[in-house]
This record gives sequence, C-alpha cells and structure tokens, in this order.
Amino acid sequence: MSNVWSNWSGFVSAEPKLIASPGDAGELGDLVRTAPGPVRVAGAGHSFTPLVKSQGTILSLERLEGLVSHDAETHRARVRAGTRLGPLMHILQGLGQGLPNMGDIDRQAIGGALGTATHGSGPTLGAYHTQLETVQIVDGLGKVRDFKRAGDQDMIHAMGVALGAFGVLTEVTLNNIATYRLRRRKYVLPITEMLRDFEAMMAAHRSAEFYYIPFSGYAQFIASDFSDAAPTARPPEEDEAGLRTLRRLRTSLAWLPSLRGRLIRSAAVRFPAEDYVQDWLNVYASDRQTKFNEMEYHLPFEEGPKALAEIIELTEKRFPEVYFPMEVRSVAPDQFWLSPFYNRLTCSIAIHHDAANDPLPFMRAAEPIFRRYGGRPHWGKMHSLKAADLKKLYPRWDDAMAVRRDIDPQNRFVSPYMAGLFGIE
Repeated sequence: MSNVWSNWSGFVSAEPKLIASPGDAGELGDLVRTAPGPVRVAGAGHSFTPLVKSQGTILSLERLEGLVSHDAETHRARVRAGTRLGPLMHILQGLGQGLPNMGDIDRQAIGGALGTATHGSGPTLGAYHTQLETVQIVDGLGKVRDFKRAGDQDMIHAMGVALGAFGVLTEVTLNNIATYRLRRRKYVLPITEMLRDFEAMMAAHRSAEFYYIPFSGYAQFIASDFSDAAPTARPPEEDEAGLRTLRRLRTSLAWLPSLRGRLIRSAAVRFPAEDYVQDWLNVYASDRQTKFNEMEYHLPFEEGPKALAEIIELTEKRFPEVYFPMEVRSVAPDQFWLSPFYNRLTCSIAIHHDAANDPLPFMRAAEPIFRRYGGRPHWGKMHSLKAADLKKLYPRWDDAMAVRRDIDPQNRFVSPYMAGLFGIE
C-alpha cells in the first residue's frame, strides 16, 4: 500500500515514497541525508498550499513535541517544533507565561505556524515568528545547527519564516509574556460603519478583528483588551451553528437571492453580543469543525477597507455560493525577510470557501483585487504567485535565497512547488 498524506481540508494530497516520524534530531538528520527526495515537513496540515506535497519523503514532527526548558524571569520557553498550539497554551499557563497573541485556531504545530507567518490580530502585535529568541534546525546535509537572536540576528530574520525550506525546525525558544486575562467583546454593526471607522476601531483595542457576513450588510466586531477583573463565563460557541444556518439559506434559497439576503440580515442583527473576562488561553481559539479552503492576503493597512469593499462587491455579484464570513485583522510590522508583514503595518483579509466545493473560481477572481492593492499572500493559504512575482514584494528576497542555498546546498527540501515558489531550476 502507498503512503497517503492530505492537508486538513483535503484539497492538497500526496503519495510519497516514505512518511516518517523521527523521534530526535539525530534520527531526523539521518532521514534528511538518506530518505528519498525531495524531503518536505508536515506540521498539522493546516496550510492550503502544496508546501508539504512531495513524491519523495514527508516528515512528521509529531514525536518532536513538548517543553524542553524555560526561564521564569525572562518568560522564555524552549519547545520542540512539533508541539501543537493547544497543548502549548496549557504548558505555558502552567509556567506562568502566555503567548502575547494568537490566531483563532489552535490545532497547528508551532513549527508550521512559525514557518508560514501565522498570526493573530492587533496593530502593535506581531506574528508568532516575532517571538523567536533561538532556533535549532537540521540543515540539508543532516547537520544540527543552532542560532540565537544575540549574535545571529540576520539568520533569525532570514529563517524565521522559512516554509520548511531553510532546514527542518526542531526546537525554538519563544519570548512570551506573563500570564494575563483578556476582556473579550463581540457585537454586530453595519459594514458601512465598520469600513468608515476602520482605522480608529482597529487601533482602539489591544486586539481587534471583524468578520463580514456575505449578503448581510453586517460585520461582527471582536475586541480584546487586558483586564484585571475576575473571570466570567465564556458564552457557548455559536459559530458552527451560524455556519450551518448560512449554508442552509444558501442552498435552499439559491433561486430567490433577495429573500435569502433578507433572512441573512435578520439573522445577523440577532447575533447575541458577548462581553466576558477569561485567562488568555480561554479566549483566542475557536472550535473550527466545518472544513474550508482559504485565501488570505496581507495589504498595507490603509488599503484594507477599499480592498474589502471590492471583495464584497465581487462576492455578492458573482459568487452566490459563498457563505463563509470574511475575516479582517491587523498585524504589526516586523523585520523578518520573508514575512508578509516586513516593514509595514498590515491589514489581513481572509476569504473562505466550503471544502465540499471547488474554491478555485472564487479565489482566482479575488486574487487580482488583493494584488492590485499591494497584497502579499499568506504562505500557507491559497495563492498563485511564483518567484518573479514574490521577488517584487520582498526587498530582502535575494538575501533570503542566499541563506537558503547555504542551509540546503543540495536542494533536499525543494519540491516542484517550492522550486516554482523560489525560482529554483
């Protein structure tokens, strides 16, 4: 029987010659040297691009997980790259530490989240890779190499967002903060108001984001701020129930879009408001069960409202099958060479499509809008860009490629997809 691997949504699959789960860096080094190439690394499979796809070897880091060490004074923790974010949250809470920010999914492995520039929301809050203090990798020759921010800053900036092509990440030290509580508020408002007051509303909170509900005219705004108050009950999650309702309305009323729109608007304005206080690890993540495929582009912050208005218009004129809300976030600038947030405050816009249906027509129609506004694609989410396009978007592109060649001189980590992405013949 052949080995079969697929990502979370089922959109990307592969039948490599070998799937292996090394238990330590030594075993990993042997596999990098001897396993059938190309060698690619799988985290939790939450990327929607063919980053992991290989006809050679796919390495799972599921056995390289857990805490290595920690420093209570500096709030640093060294963890193995296969550690999933869900367990990591509880590990850190037990140490009196917290991740400064998170996205709304906690199923990813920290190695994959770092390598694809996964992020939360907040104009002063960076993506996960901005927490890196030390990095340990196995390079393309199977050798273990260690780098520290103090003394190896360029290397940290080069490989902090690595797409699994700058060696296999084995351990990282994260700069965390003391454990904390958040006050989370959620309410619905007209999308016209949200777009008009976009900059002020996104900047008024430590973390803010919103979801636009297609065909409704309304957005659900979510704000989180530090709180010293006692914890209160987190309301039951209604996201999956809401998705089921939106899907039913789409399917049953495809023949009568005006009625569908009225019913969606009526449902949206009745979404219950939320206001609660909880420890950080009980706030960020949501339980995502309905599978989807996703495209996310990172735009100059000030361009976000204009781009979103065009995406909404496109969706509601041409793609009545779309029912997943659109997610809009902000991310702080950073200095990592392949980070989509390199040197600019960012507005991130994510669009989703039911995994049961072909997402490509919608994604292909939306992508030119994102690109026209200077967008950089999320590395783990659907896009069509190749090396010639990407080089124009990243000022340190050539520097990053030179570091990659040094780490992987024999191109052991270069699959056909990666070759197109990086311009490698």
